[in-house]
Amino acid sequence: MRAAVLHEIGQDKLEVLDDVEAVGFGPGKVRIRVRATGLCHSDVSAMSGVLPQPAPFIPGHEGAGEILDVGDGVTGLSQGQRVLLCWLPACGSCPACKRGQTQLCLAGFMNAGTPNFKRPGGDVFGFAGTGTFTEEVVVDAGCAVPIPDDVPFDIAALIGCGVTTGLGAAINTAKVEAGSSVAVIGCGGVGISAIQGAKLQGAAQIVAVDPVESRREAALKFGATEAVAPDALADARQRITGGEGFDYVFEVVGKSATARTAYETTRRGGTLCVVGAGALDDFLQLNMFELFFDEKRILPSMYGGGDVLRSYERAIALWRAGRIDLESLITHRVPLAGINEALEQMRTGAALRTCIEI
Repeated sequence: MRAAVLHEIGQDKLEVLDDVEAVGFGPGKVRIRVRATGLCHSDVSAMSGVLPQPAPFIPGHEGAGEILDVGDGVTGLSQGQRVLLCWLPACGSCPACKRGQTQLCLAGFMNAGTPNFKRPGGDVFGFAGTGTFTEEVVVDAGCAVPIPDDVPFDIAALIGCGVTTGLGAAINTAKVEAGSSVAVIGCGGVGISAIQGAKLQGAAQIVAVDPVESRREAALKFGATEAVAPDALADARQRITGGEGFDYVFEVVGKSATARTAYETTRRGGTLCVVGAGALDDFLQLNMFELFFDEKRILPSMYGGGDVLRSYERAIALWRAGRIDLESLITHRVPLAGINEALEQMRTGAALRTCIEI
């Protein structure tokens, strides 16, 4: 089958090959025909080495498709069923799951170190235990989440990661209050979803911050009340909050520099919500006095900060009701053969979300 493979960490281009095989099918597993997958910044971060990932590997973790085969012992799933892929399925029995923090379950990471593809030259890993830049993938049954017939594959793919992450950061993690002021730093697909989440929660002012003009313009269409370049954020803080700082600031870049800016832009007693996935060796510096004196809450948000299955259902319900716009998040569509073009669009900020149609 065809798949886009990164041979070595640090390479900036993928090679689309036709000699890849999905392996590992058996009890407790399902084989999925991927129909659509989103290109997420985390895929690019794994390619560059910012996020740890063994190579060679197939990127992609935001996908949807149809079940081709079901292994022994799998219940609730059947051949032909339409599903989205959950890259971090909950086991239901670990301490995190028992506390209701299923987004912190580590069971899914156990599969990330096991190759789920192979080529004539050897094993190939799937990013985050999935790898959706391919025609077929074998995953644990818990990764396959049924979707209603009225949810298109491209929309389902977005819900599988970016939309759930951004909406959940505003709704589950930060719990944005009605009438509050919000700043969102980084307005790609996840940042735009955080903006939509803040709007749903009733925020009065939502300032979108991004260096790319087209993303700032897009943010206004999704609910931001103002959109500024990073060098204009200080002025926006002064004008909108009288210099006090915003009630909630979302960092959706994954860099210590922007996290520090976000901290300084948050008012005393306000909330900094860290959504971006950063590098292991990138350290955020805070002094002990400011931590104590400013009483700012620093809340990391992993995969939307809540039960992902419930978050999927909520996103679908909101989309059906017209309360969130998911169609407009997809600004580019390419076939698998055009994956490198899509990567370049993401690196330059030209795309909010690219759908790879397989």
